[in-house]
Amino acid sequence: MRFRNETRGTVSSADQLHDERHAEVVGLYAMQALPAAEMPAAEAQIAACEACRREIEELRPLLESFADWPRDVLRPMPSLWGRVAERVSADSGQTVREAAERWVEPDWKEVAPGITVKMLATDTERDLVTMLVHLDPGVDYPPHSHAGMEELFLLDGELWIDDRKLYPGDYSRAEPGTSDSRVWSETGCTCVLITSPSDILKV
Repeated sequence: MRFRNETRGTVSSADQLHDERHAEVVGLYAMQALPAAEMPAAEAQIAACEACRREIEELRPLLESFADWPRDVLRPMPSLWGRVAERVSADSGQTVREAAERWVEPDWKEVAPGITVKMLATDTERDLVTMLVHLDPGVDYPPHSHAGMEELFLLDGELWIDDRKLYPGDYSRAEPGTSDSRVWSETGCTCVLITSPSDILKV
């Protein structure tokens, strides 16, 4: 699925990058058709991309008009889900689970006082986990060394990583073998965190 604005004139290099990598995510996000696991990454993309935000505004009148359509018109037929699954399987070489095995929203779990996480995905082959992490105000995340690459995108609140202060929309990347001596939030915060479960905590 690809959403394009046919009324645009000259296309900038930034818009070309947007069309190639972002347009499909923007369309699915605007229609609320993304799996829950993909929502944080989509919201991060949109927050960082002016072209994405512009395209959502352009789609809004069309999507609002759907409210008056009969639900049966908008709901894909069961056979369509099967065809989509077959196409994805053929393209990826992997089996796609059917509707009965679709994503189930995980629960938030408290892993330490003032720290809750929602596990979104686990990649055992690459030794990575993707999760939402919430720190209560004044709470420290344990000092740790990175067993693999760590990526963090701050969704709300403010977060200190050693002497760097992050604000909503900020991105942080740490290379394998590096360490964070103090990670804490004065205000409380929520972030998307992609990291190795083999990180060494210094407690």
